[in-house]
Amino acid sequence: MKSERTLNTTKWHELFREQTAPLASHVRNLAFVREALAAIHIARPELSPPMNRLFELHAHLYLLGLLLNRSPDQTGHGGAFIGFHTHEAIADTQKRIAALLHEQTVVKDETSYWLMIGETVDYLRKQMLTETGTKLYFAEPYFWLWHHTISPYQTDNRLYLDELQKLQAAQTELGQALSRYSWMTAQAWMHFFLRQDTEAHAALMELNNRIHLQPTDVFLLLQALENTGEWERLAVWLNKLTPLMEKERQLTLNSFYRYWDAVIEHLPALQEQMWEPIIRALPYTESIYEEKLLRYEKWQQWMDYQLSTGTEPLSYRVSVLAPIEKHSPELLLPFYHQAAERYVLLRNRDGYKTAVKLLKRLAKLYKKMKDEERWEAYIDAFSTRHSRLRALQEELRKGKLIT
Repeated sequence: MKSERTLNTTKWHELFREQTAPLASHVRNLAFVREALAAIHIARPELSPPMNRLFELHAHLYLLGLLLNRSPDQTGHGGAFIGFHTHEAIADTQKRIAALLHEQTVVKDETSYWLMIGETVDYLRKQMLTETGTKLYFAEPYFWLWHHTISPYQTDNRLYLDELQKLQAAQTELGQALSRYSWMTAQAWMHFFLRQDTEAHAALMELNNRIHLQPTDVFLLLQALENTGEWERLAVWLNKLTPLMEKERQLTLNSFYRYWDAVIEHLPALQEQMWEPIIRALPYTESIYEEKLLRYEKWQQWMDYQLSTGTEPLSYRVSVLAPIEKHSPELLLPFYHQAAERYVLLRNRDGYKTAVKLLKRLAKLYKKMKDEERWEAYIDAFSTRHSRLRALQEELRKGKLIT
C-alpha cells in the first residue's frame, strides 16, 4: 500500500510504534526483535530499493531505541536495567544497522530520498546528542551515514557547514540534556569531512583533555580513510593520534597499528614513520614490536631483541620461528644455544629434559644449514663439559644426541 507515511520518517516511526505496541510487554530479546520486524514489515509500504533500505534502517534504529529503554519522545531515559539477552539483541541490531549503512546505494536524483536522508541525519543527531552513559549507540550510525551515504555525492561543503551550524544550535536547544562528548565528537567529524584535519585534530585533543576520547571514535576516521584509499592522509592521522593511543590497552594498540600495515602496503617508503613511536613506547609495545619485526622480515633485529630480553625459544610456537628458520636459520643458533645452557644450570631433571628438547631443534638447524660437522663438534664438547651430570647424560642418550 502507499500512503503519506512513505514521504516522512516521522510517519514511519508512527507506523513502527503502532505495529509494535502489542509487543510492549514482551521480553526484550532476539525473539522480540524478530517479532517486531515481522509486525513492521506487514505494514511496509511499496518503496524503491533505496527508500526500502532507508525504511529498514529506520525500523532497526527504532527498535534499538526500544531495546535501550529510550522514551517515546526519543530522549534518554536512564535507570532501567538492561539484561544479558537484551544486550545480545542490541548487539545484533547494531550489526544490522552497520550492514545497512555500509551497503552501496546508487541514487542519481531522487529528491524525496535526499529529503529523507536529511530527516535521518536530524533523527540520528538528536539521538546521539541526548545519549547518556559511557556506552554510546547512535554516534557510529551517524558517522557512517555521512561517510557512506552522503559524502560520495557531495560536490561542495555546504551540507557539512550546515551540519556544523545545527550542532552549534543544539547546545542551546538541548541544554542540560546535551551529551557534550557526542557534541564535541560530531563537530570534529564534520571538520574531518571538510578536510580540515588540523581543526578536527584540535577538537579531538580538546575532547580528550576534558573527558577522554574513546579509541573507537578515532578508529571511525581511520577506517574511513582506509575505505577511500587516502594513504598519505591516513599516515598523517596515525602520527597525530599516536600520543593518544600509547596508553591504551593492548587490543586497541593492535588495532591502531593495523592501519600502519595498510599504509605501508601502499606506501612502503613510510614504514620508518611507524617504528619510532613503537620503539619509544617499549616495553609497553613489546608484542607489537615483535610482530612488526617479523611481519617486515627484520629477522636480525627480532633476534637481537630476544637475546637482549632473555626470551625463551619455547615461548614461541614453531610457526612463529618458521620464517626465520627458512630465510636466516643461522640467526636462531645463539637463541637455542643460550637457552639450552640456561636450562642445564637449573640442575634438575626437568631442566635437562628441556635442554635436550632445545638441542634437538639445534641439530635440525645445523642439518638444514648443511653444517652437521659443526653440530657434531658442539654436541661432543657439550657432553664432555657436563660429563659429571649423570641425569643430563641420561637425557642426552634418551634423546639420541649421544651414544
